[in-house]
Parts: sequence; structure tokens; C-alpha cells
Amino acid sequence: MKRKTMLAAVLIGSVAASAQQPWSLRQCIDYAVEHNIQIKQQVINNYKQQLNVSTAKNSRLPDLNASASENISFGRGLTAENTYTNRNTSSTSFSLGTSVPIFTGFRIPRTLELSRLNLQAANEDLEKAKNDIRVRVAEAYVQILYSMELCDVAQRQTGIDSMQVRRLVAMRDNGKASGVEVAQQEATLAQSRLTATQAANDLQLAILTLSQLLELPSPEQFTVERLYAERLSDPSFEFPSPDVIYQEAVATKPEILAEQLRLEGAEKYIDIAKSASLPSLSFQAGLGSNYYKASGMPADGFFKQIKNNFSQYLGLSLQVPIFNRFETRNNIKSAQLDRENQQLVLDNTKKTLYKEIQQAYYNAQTAHAKYVSSKEACRSQEEAFRLITAKYENGKANITEFNETKNNLMKAQSDLARAKFEHLYQNALLNFYRGKEISF
Repeated sequence: MKRKTMLAAVLIGSVAASAQQPWSLRQCIDYAVEHNIQIKQQVINNYKQQLNVSTAKNSRLPDLNASASENISFGRGLTAENTYTNRNTSSTSFSLGTSVPIFTGFRIPRTLELSRLNLQAANEDLEKAKNDIRVRVAEAYVQILYSMELCDVAQRQTGIDSMQVRRLVAMRDNGKASGVEVAQQEATLAQSRLTATQAANDLQLAILTLSQLLELPSPEQFTVERLYAERLSDPSFEFPSPDVIYQEAVATKPEILAEQLRLEGAEKYIDIAKSASLPSLSFQAGLGSNYYKASGMPADGFFKQIKNNFSQYLGLSLQVPIFNRFETRNNIKSAQLDRENQQLVLDNTKKTLYKEIQQAYYNAQTAHAKYVSSKEACRSQEEAFRLITAKYENGKANITEFNETKNNLMKAQSDLARAKFEHLYQNALLNFYRGKEISF
């Protein structure tokens, strides 16, 4: 019993430890794809399309139907002597029949082709849903990384302000600083702590957003792998024009492939509507028997009649459509209109994709320019802070000048972190449009 308890404790501890392990971007994306509700709904839709393919394929098979009927009649009726008399009669019949479609105006093969196209389109819809959640997870992941950087900046700012408060208190005790200067720096420290609190809250909200995308029950014990901005290599911008990226994307993106398949399906709808104007031929076969009894008249027993009345039949049935109130004509025209509408849907989807690529391209260009300028601004602010710190420590600058330069440095560091992570995300997004996985 004690051994089992210790084993259970070890297992629980290992589970808890694994729950606290930081998640990589790849783990987040894979988990979201597996657990997202919209994706699960799309998977169900795929199963339905598979059933439609099976139904269309099996429509070539013969059907088989059995029937039984019991009829009782009362009152006057015509007899074998051609006279009318009051008589009760009853009859029982059984039959078993089958029919096999031989020719249906090409409706069955065309319907099967349409079902297969719909299944392929559903598969592309599923991949589109997965791509959407991948992009959303990557965006939320980057927001967490940026929020982490802001927390670091806020903590550094709080540390500097705390050190300055202690320094001024010591100087005041020695008569080298006034109480006003101490109070001013304490107010600055309080503001820095407020900024750090807000940064921590923003980080928690970013973690909550990603955990909800992953369909996690709670954001507790959830964190991501840290990517420090200063440790990442400098991102570059080396991409072809939006037109080139679009040509790569239009051949592979699932939303385009899905609408192209639906356009092919619209053509099949027209062919299926035309099938109703062609003759159809089917084969029927069956067997049956019946039992008849009239009141007041002798009759053979039930099983004897069933045996004696046993019959079989074979037959061919040909149907030639002549006039059906213009239903077929209107169905063909309606299918043609659906094809034209689907062509517009495809064109609009392509335009939407091109606009998204254009926007991502110029966003990436802007992010690169912001990163370059932010990097230069941060370098300048670091040098300015180094100089003002030396002047302040030698009594050649006051606390107001020191705090102003320090705040400018913290803002420059925050802007640099935002620019770098935004640049990484936009580059990853452009690569994603080119058919590559999202990664940092």
C-alpha cells in the first residue's frame, strides 16, 4: 500500500512538472489544431461528405424491397355468375422485388464525381481552418513574448528608481539632498511600480488569450518558451514582390483550392440537371403470392393457395422525358447561374488573398524599417543614459534630467522589443503565405 502511494505521488509530481514546462510555438499550434472546436466541427463535416460519396457510389447497386398486405372488403360485390350479392372477402399478398438502374442519363456517375469534389473541397476547408488557428496562435504567442519584454523593461526601470531613492535618502541624511528631491524620486518610483504592475497584467491577459485559443481549461501553470529579443539574430527583409508571393500562394492555399473544386462541382451540377432530359432504363425482378377467401364459398387453405399462386416476373422499364412543365430547363438555368456565382466567389477569394499578401508585405516592410530605426534610437539612448549617469553621479546633472533620460531609454527599449517581435511575426506570416510553416 505504501509503495502504491509513493508511486502515485511520483506520477502526480511528474504530471505537475510537465504542466509547468514552457510550451514552444510548435506545441501550441499542434495542440490548438487538435483541440479547437471549429476544427472538430469541420472534421465532422468531412465525415458527412465521405458518407455522401459512399451513397453516390452505392446508388449503382440493386435495391431489394419486401411487402405484405391484408385487405378485407364488406357489402355487395360482383360474383362469378355476374350477379351482385352481399359478401365479405379477404385477401393476403406477399411480394419481394428488386430494381437495378441500367442507364440514368449519366446522373449516377456525375453525382459520384460531384460528391468526390465536395469531399476534396471539405478537406481544403479543414486545412484552411487549421491555417487560421495557426496564424492566430502565432500572433498570440508573439504578444506574450512582447509582454514579457515589457515586464523586463518595467522591472529594470523600477530597480533603477529604487536605487536612486536609496541614494537620495543617504544624501539627505548627510545634508547633500533635500526632502523635496527624495519625495520627487519616491513618486517616480511609485509610477514605475504602477507601470510594472500594468505590464504584468498585460502579460497575464496575453497568456489568457493564448490559453483560450488552445481550449485549455485554465491559464494556470501555462507559460511559453521565452525568446529574448536581445538574443535573437537581427531579422532581415528578403522577400520577392507581393505579385510573386501571390503566384506561389494561389497554387497552394486551401481557400483557393476549395473554391476551385466547388467551381468544378458547379459544372457537375449543370451536367446532373441535364441528365433529367435523357431517357432512363432500369431492370426489375420480383416474386410474390397471395391468399383469397370469400364468405360462404369454399377455398383452399392458406399455405396451399400461397404455393399455387406463387409467381415471378422480370422486366425492363424505359422512361423517356417529353414534357415536365419546364422543370428540367429551369433546373439547368439555375445550375448555370450557380456556376457563375461560384466563379465570382473564386475571384473574390483570390482578390482577398492578394490583399492579405499585400498588407502583410507592406506591414513587414514597415516593421523592418521600424526595427532599424528603433535599434539606432535605442543605441543613442543608451549612450545618452550612460553620459547623464556619469554627470549625475558627479553632481553636474540633477535628478529631473536623470529621470527624463532614463525614461527615454526605457521607451526606446520597449519600442525596440515591439519592433523586433513584430518584424519576426510579419516575416513568418509572409513565409506562411509562401507555403512554409510558421516559426520564429
